[in-house]
Amino acid sequence: MTWSKSDYPDSMKNLSEKVRNKAIEIANALLDEGFEEERAIPIGISQAEKWADNQKES
Repeated sequence: MTWSKSDYPDSMKNLSEKVRNKAIEIANALLDEGFEEERAIPIGISQAEKWADNQKES
């Protein structure tokens, strides 16, 4: 299943919109590469949070 800005996992509901959108993008890319949802979701969230932290430093 792919996710969208209006349909995403519950574990992403408390993220800021910016981080959530990036997490959705990353998780969907991981699904396309063959990752299971159970792995794609936490990886997507983690990478999106790192991405947001890097945006603050720039």
